Amino acid sequence: MADGPAPRTVGGIGLREEWFLGVSIATSLIFLAFPEQLFRRLADPLWFAVLFGWLFAVVLGSALSVVRHADHLAERLKEPYGTLILTLAITSIEVMAISAVMIHGENNPTLARDTLFAVVMIILNGMVGLSLLLGAWRRPEQQHNLQGANAYLGVIVPLATLSLVMPTFLSGPDGQDPSAPRQLVLGMISVGLYATFLFLQAGRHQDYFTDASNRREPRGEAALHHPPVWPHALLLFAYMGPVVFLVEQLARPIDYIIETLHAPTAFGGVVMAILVATPEAISAVRASIANNLQRAVNIFLGSVLSTIGLTVPAMLVISRLYGHPVTLGLEHGDLVMLVLTLAVSIITFASGRTHLMQGAVHLVLFLAYVMLIFQQ
Repeated sequence: MADGPAPRTVGGIGLREEWFLGVSIATSLIFLAFPEQLFRRLADPLWFAVLFGWLFAVVLGSALSVVRHADHLAERLKEPYGTLILTLAITSIEVMAISAVMIHGENNPTLARDTLFAVVMIILNGMVGLSLLLGAWRRPEQQHNLQGANAYLGVIVPLATLSLVMPTFLSGPDGQDPSAPRQLVLGMISVGLYATFLFLQAGRHQDYFTDASNRREPRGEAALHHPPVWPHALLLFAYMGPVVFLVEQLARPIDYIIETLHAPTAFGGVVMAILVATPEAISAVRASIANNLQRAVNIFLGSVLSTIGLTVPAMLVISRLYGHPVTLGLEHGDLVMLVLTLAVSIITFASGRTHLMQGAVHLVLFLAYVMLIFQQ
């Protein structure tokens, strides 16, 4: 007897698996048609919780779907191209989310800084710690390509220092808000260093970002057994489309919490960072558990690099276009946490091998960061 009709597929993709795209589009249409009715009752705590949870869940679900299709592209295209697609897609979502909150509500000059700092802490401490800890649970050590990690950190450290540390010690007529010449120089440095890194990653030094034990696959065999990549690429952009609109809607309840309920200004940055980091964290942890630490390294270090290298110039451009000043320099305990995290990350990836203790150290730093949020 037949087991029933086979599930419909297009290019190897089961159509039933893409049900969340319908949810995302339907949510976008609802908020497009009834914006005033939906946001009129934000003062009602129950309605606020429902609305915020609804938008957050749909945006996060769409981002997770973007990661799912990026993972499929990574399997077809191999490293480093697969991870590069993933990090650029998620960074685009981050830039759109921060831009929406900056433009929509009252001026919050520290939003970009708080988001960048939260992303760095969540990824370099939370994501790295969890990945190394779970990956080392079944095996004494895991290996990664030392040259690739050095290349990432060699760009992350100066970009993070110039973007989040140096402005604290450079005060001008507007305080810590960077002047137009400093914004131009910082933007050019960020874009220039990131473009140079991409040339290295996708060009002559691709082997730095691949696992030496599984570096190449015969192209003929891959083409024979794998479906085409275009359906996954189209669906990746299809899921990103509603995010552009929905993050703008999410900005309204976030602004309400900060401006009306007087929540800490870092709240908006933490929410945006969770939206950005969660999908990549899931992908990195899965790779580490599967003993593919190299892909995990490419994900979390590549994510931090693209976040700083692309988000900072984008926020500076938006600041100039819309007249919203941006404060980038970290202060007090946040500054110490950033320097400590960068130093520990250099030590963690210095040998090309990782173990259980290193994961535990990064998780402790993440817990310290969470504690500082509540103390502030």
